[in-house]
Amino acid sequence: CMMSPQRFWLPRKGVPPPTRPLRKILWSGLGAFLGILLLAGLEEAWRAGDRGALFLIAPLGASAVLVFGAPLADFSQPRNLIGGHVLAAIVGVTTHLAWPHHMVWASAIAVSSAIVVMHLTRTLHPPGGATALIAVIGSEPIKSLGYWYVLSPVLTGAVILLLMALIVNNFSSNPRRHYPVYWF
Repeated sequence: CMMSPQRFWLPRKGVPPPTRPLRKILWSGLGAFLGILLLAGLEEAWRAGDRGALFLIAPLGASAVLVFGAPLADFSQPRNLIGGHVLAAIVGVTTHLAWPHHMVWASAIAVSSAIVVMHLTRTLHPPGGATALIAVIGSEPIKSLGYWYVLSPVLTGAVILLLMALIVNNFSSNPRRHYPVYWF
């Protein structure tokens, strides 16, 4: 009885993956720490000057998990990080503007449409679903940004995370951590 080559590469059902080496875990934590520290520091400095722009939203925390914790994954590549967030933000803002008084429907439409758009453009980035949702359910300051939400905090924050991921992941001596695998 010969085992098919595909079966060999599939994970065993019901068995979690092995624990990653401590060095990889710590490097991921360091990258996320530095990336979010930079975003939060910019947010605080910018707000101290009474400016209204944002740099930090929750989906960027999820993106940090991907670009620092799984830098080789398709979801983590620059095309997905930037494209997924930007397209999802556009979808979310458009949905909110189309149905501003129907949060239940707008929430479902924003997230599902963002997934479809990301799939069609090959920019699937799981935190993009939250980016679209925040445009619909976010605070009034977020909603009042309209399409500026796409530029800041979404694009600005994603670009800052990308730059930090390029620095931290490529500073590693482990070539299996080097980032990105591809750009576009």
